[in-house]
Order: sequence, then C-alpha cells, then structure tokens
Amino acid sequence: MFRRTVRLVATLALAVIVVAAVAWAALALWFDGPQLRVIAGAMAGGLVLASCALAVLVRPFLRGLVVALMPVIVVALWWTAIPPSNTRDWAPDVARTARATFDGGRVTIENVRNFKYRSESDYDQRWETRTYDLDRVKGVDLFLSFWGPTQIAHTIVSWEFDDRQHLAISIETRKEKGESYSALRGFFRQYELYYVVADERDLVGLRTNYRGEQVYLYRIRVPASQARALLVDYLDEINRLADHPQWYNALTQNCTTAIRSHAQNAGAGGRLDWRLLVNGHLDQLLYERGQIDTDLPFDDLRNRSNITERAKAADDSPDFSALIRQGLPQSHVSGLNSRYIGAGGIFNAGDCNWRGRLPWMAAGDVLVQARLRSMRGR
Repeated sequence: MFRRTVRLVATLALAVIVVAAVAWAALALWFDGPQLRVIAGAMAGGLVLASCALAVLVRPFLRGLVVALMPVIVVALWWTAIPPSNTRDWAPDVARTARATFDGGRVTIENVRNFKYRSESDYDQRWETRTYDLDRVKGVDLFLSFWGPTQIAHTIVSWEFDDRQHLAISIETRKEKGESYSALRGFFRQYELYYVVADERDLVGLRTNYRGEQVYLYRIRVPASQARALLVDYLDEINRLADHPQWYNALTQNCTTAIRSHAQNAGAGGRLDWRLLVNGHLDQLLYERGQIDTDLPFDDLRNRSNITERAKAADDSPDFSALIRQGLPQSHVSGLNSRYIGAGGIFNAGDCNWRGRLPWMAAGDVLVQARLRSMRGR
C-alpha cells in the first residue's frame, strides 16, 4: 500500500512537471520561433501533440511521462542557443549603450542619457559624456516606481557624490522600434538586457511627470566604500554588455534580482526573501533589516518617501535631485563601522563577503577587490 501511494504521488508530481515543461516549450516556440505565425503555431501545436502521444503510448505511464520530456529538451537546447544582439533597430531612448573608462579614482561614462521630455514619446535626445570622482561617492539611494499594481515596482539605483552630482542606473529591457513590453514575453528571448545610465531628471522625471507613476525614494544605510564598490561593479557589467549582450528575463534577470547580484559582488549580498520577487514590498524588507531609516514608523517613512509631487514641481530644474530629497531622512553611513545595520538585505554591509577584511580595508582597496573580481570573470 505504501509503495503504491509513493508511486502515485511521484506520478502526479512528474505529470505536473511535464505539463508545465510542455507549456513552456510551446510558448518558447510561439514567441521565439519563426516569425511567420502559422509556422510557429504549427510547431507549438506539434510539440504538444508529440509529448501527449509519447505520454499515452509509452508504458508504463511513469516512463511515458519521462519520454514525453524529450521534445521539451530539444526545444530547450535550441532556445538556450538563441544569441542576443546589440545591432537591432532600437527605439531612440535605448539606441546607445553606455561605456565606462576608469582612470585611477575617476571614471568617464559615455552615453549618459539626459533627455528633455515634452511627453513620454516626444523628447529631445541628449546623450552626454560625464566624468565622476569615485572617491567622492557619498552614498546610494533606491527608487521604487509604481505604474499600476502595488505588488510590483520598478527599481532604480542612484549614487550621490559629495559635489552634489547624482548618477542613476535603471535595469530595463532594450526594445526595438515599435516594440512594447509584455510581462509574458519577458520570460522568453524577446528583449535584451539594458542598463540606462542617466540623469535623475531623466529617469525619475519621466516616470512622475509623463507616465503618471508613483515614485518613492529611500536612502540606503551603507558605508560610502561599499556604495562605491557597488557602482564599480555596475559599471563593469555595463562595459561587458556593450561588448557581449545578454537576454533580459522577467524572473531571473530583472531590475531587482540584478541589483541583488551586484550587491553580492560588492560584498553586500543578503538572504533570499519573497519580497525580492514581489518587489512592491521591498521597502518593507529593507525597513525590517535596518537598511533604511527606522527612526520613523514604517508608514510615516513611506509617506515621506513618496517624492512624486516634489518631482513634478522640480520638473527640469538643475536642482532636481536636491529638491526631491527635501524632507527625507539622512540615512547614509559615513565610514566603515556598520554593525548596527540589519542582516540579510540587498545592500547589507553587515553580511559582506570580505572574509573579515572590510573593517580595516581602505576604500580604495574595496574598489581594487571589486575590479579584480570583475577581471577574473567573478
């Protein structure tokens, strides 16, 4: 009786896996297969029929389920070999890739986006070359932008320098002309990964003033040295993408999971949490782990962190970054002593991977370690 029960449970579990796998393979053929929809549909339908036939005809049934996965494996091998590209007919706002050139403690970044918007689709293109002194990195902030559903947000990371400069980076999909984003297509080989390196007036003002989104700004409690290492890791990845494009994936390579990956490379990775995927609650996670200001009750902090109206009022002001931060708690950590920071979040200095070296390591050494790790291919 026990063996029959185990066999039944195993068969049901495998059946669920097979159904999910066949559904994924059919969608992969539909979205990423031939452009002619008739052919793509025929291939997707043929795969479903082939897998169903194998599951029914091969005996015993458990073995049939295993054999039914064979067409899925063939599709998966083809799908993983689809190459991304940097040479498509891109939409104007993602037409150029940024590139960073390091010179000691300074970095020059080409193609920093600073568009002048009149509407979401009407703008003057301004691609700039800017130079930043990495020794003047003061801290790092996190924007959460809500376009509709409150469970999911778009995340933007921005670095503050002590000379009043700010540099924002948004991890997005790189769309071709006439192409729009689809959450379902985001799980397939439909969009290349793109890092928008931009002025805050561009990335934030576009969302508050022209897309009607609600944007929240949180100042992260992290030492300047770690904020600097995080920026270096971002810029290393930007250079790699300029030479070797990658696919975006809504589950594994999105605007939030990529941030966590960069934080881990900079020695600040934390434990996994469901709010890294349902990232509309990411601010609550950071609050629980002490990585944003905790002097205020969370609801009060969240209300104060809504910078939507301040961004609308600031519009195209040269003091945009200062104006949207008015009234926000000052949460940047000066120096390296960060023992009071909660454990396990995205930007967690208390859970760093420097094997005990961070307390005595100079800021420049942190940068060197991040650069060396990058050159080794991590």
